[in-house]
Amino acid sequence: MIRFGIIGTNFITDWFIDTINQLDDVEVTALYSRTESRVKEYAENHSILHTFTSLEEMAQSDVIDAIYIASPNSLHAEQSILFMQHGKHVLCEKPLASNVQEVTRMIEVAKENEVVLLEALRNLFMPNLERVQQAMERIAPVRRAVFNKSQYSSRYDLYKNGENPNTFNPEFSNGSLMDLGVYLLGPALKLFGQPNEIQASGVKLESGVDGSGTVILSYDDLDVIIMHSKIHATSTPSEIIGEKGRIVIDDIATCDEVRLELRDGTSEIVSESQNAPMSYEIEAFVRAIEASASETVVHTVNDMIRLADVMTNVRTQLGVAYPADK
Repeated sequence: MIRFGIIGTNFITDWFIDTINQLDDVEVTALYSRTESRVKEYAENHSILHTFTSLEEMAQSDVIDAIYIASPNSLHAEQSILFMQHGKHVLCEKPLASNVQEVTRMIEVAKENEVVLLEALRNLFMPNLERVQQAMERIAPVRRAVFNKSQYSSRYDLYKNGENPNTFNPEFSNGSLMDLGVYLLGPALKLFGQPNEIQASGVKLESGVDGSGTVILSYDDLDVIIMHSKIHATSTPSEIIGEKGRIVIDDIATCDEVRLELRDGTSEIVSESQNAPMSYEIEAFVRAIEASASETVVHTVNDMIRLADVMTNVRTQLGVAYPADK
């Protein structure tokens, strides 16, 4: 039985707990929040036995084997390193950290302490992304891919009214790329590998973060176009286009439906019904722990570094800098 602690008391941790309750050989035994009243209330609502308002005490405790981190992006590296130094495995929400330097340090600490560190980028672990990869052989050679994830943030109106929500605050290492673009870049790098060239453009808000952006990953024989936004919305699906047809993905972040359309006019659904979105990343993480492995097969240490490196490159081109970069 793998016993999880959780950092965070938000809707993402709600999803995580709901998913854990559907799985075998895992349980949530501890919760952290800065506020005593908040942690007690949340723990009671979710039947969590142990509560902490000190991260150091939680890291030292023997009531957890692993920690799930769902705190602001700017805290990921510091919190992950603390728990790994106390021998705890770490499943950390995407993006893994503020920049590639932090990710590299986190991976060093994981190796030093012989624990598993995994970025919880859920769509990489979903069966339907593997179906996408298999379908690519039927439309080969692939010449272009267009990945899109754009949704109008519920916090954008607050921002426009002069408030400073975390979503658009560089102090928390936030912005469209970190929140949504990672869902596109992760699969792009997994499916197509390291690009030869990266070109980025976007809308930089007055707060200093990106509201939207476009990234072009150039390869020898194809381009991958990434479009993400938190300041406008679109329902445009993602596509992978080859000489023999195309693959249409309804939402790259969930991969619920994947349709193959061949040049001869035939079309078929190649996706399968999937379980709770977070279940696959949790199961991969637990398998790695049980096998005493240093990484998962799906999202390796090198994969995590490459993704962080590309995202840091993109931010540099956009002129988006965080306090963590210093």
